[in-house]
Amino acid sequence: MLHLNSDQTVAMIAGTSFAAGLNVYATVGVLGLLSRAGVIELPSGLHLVSSWWIIGVCLAMFALEFFADKIPMFDLLWNALHTFVRIPIAAYVAYAATSHLSPQMQLASTLMGAAIAFAAHGGKTALRTAVTPSPEPFSNMALSFGEDVGAISLTWIATQHPYIAAALVAVSLALIIACARRVVRSLRNLYSKAAAAIAGV
Repeated sequence: MLHLNSDQTVAMIAGTSFAAGLNVYATVGVLGLLSRAGVIELPSGLHLVSSWWIIGVCLAMFALEFFADKIPMFDLLWNALHTFVRIPIAAYVAYAATSHLSPQMQLASTLMGAAIAFAAHGGKTALRTAVTPSPEPFSNMALSFGEDVGAISLTWIATQHPYIAAALVAVSLALIIACARRVVRSLRNLYSKAAAAIAGV
């Protein structure tokens, strides 16, 4: 069973936060299953995610998102609403994982987790808004499937090789920052479309 030191824990948070920005249910579910399987000993503050209740809910929501996130146009509404799910949960995971660190480190890790999840969510949204309007649904489905695989893989890497995960996140963040203007524009378009869809219901 792998035991993480303080630096590895912070690196793991970077990886899991990015993964949560892609698919928070897959991220939390995988963390819980890895803990249950004895692959990794999670920080004491994260023992809640190894509860079968939490794992069960995450797996059920992952199954729902697996299909919902592959429906063109509906996926935009789904992702807009999940801005208020992915980022807070990523922040909570970061907060709970660093409960054994100093208050300053815990606060910094929590803010880092929220910021990374927001960046990942924004990058995902930018790609999705660019692909969704295409007349064929297959590119949208392939992108969504890739995000699911990416979230699961990055979560596993973050628990087994946290520094590698942190390096992958750093590269991904650099790419997102380079496209920051497009990401912001995509987020604005997403919320506008989501508001219009809700108003039309």
